[in-house]
Amino acid sequence: MRELVLSTDNINKLREIREILQDLDVKIYGKSDIEGLDFEVIEDGDTLYDNALKKASAMADRVNYAVLADDTGLFVNSLNGEPGVHSARYASEHDDKKNREKLLNNLKNKEDRSAYFKTQIVLIDEDKNIIPIEGVCSGKISLEEKGDNGFGYDSIFVPDGFDKTFAEMSHEEKNEISHRARALKNLRDKLSIM
Repeated sequence: MRELVLSTDNINKLREIREILQDLDVKIYGKSDIEGLDFEVIEDGDTLYDNALKKASAMADRVNYAVLADDTGLFVNSLNGEPGVHSARYASEHDDKKNREKLLNNLKNKEDRSAYFKTQIVLIDEDKNIIPIEGVCSGKISLEEKGDNGFGYDSIFVPDGFDKTFAEMSHEEKNEISHRARALKNLRDKLSIM
């Protein structure tokens, strides 16, 4: 069995990744599952790739497993791509509610509410090869928050082809179409041939 360490302790992200990769012969650890990995990485890169690479490299320097890190951003077209790489700290450091409120407020007078989520994954394998993988999900920003499932911007993002937000979907539904799911399916394809 292959072992993989995620450079995160975000329980929602860990759950999603474990669910999507559950059919592979891979044991997935979070940072807190391995002693001595209580380090923090400052995500100050200019792109999602920069941040994912920074987190993956910091982890790869500390363990002998394959490592995986990701960074995700919500890009709103009429706001010139905001919040983008700053999605997690758009209004306040990792305060999901404040971030959503700021985004909805900034879109008050905008007709174009189109947006997309992008997840950038960096896998560093056991031989220290760097493998970039991404996934994108297009949609629009709703007028108000809807739904109780999910996290981040899930309660205001309606994916194309649906009339409900990610937060109104079951985990199974979201895991079929989300940006992270698409990136992880691309990852799964790579892992299955490695």
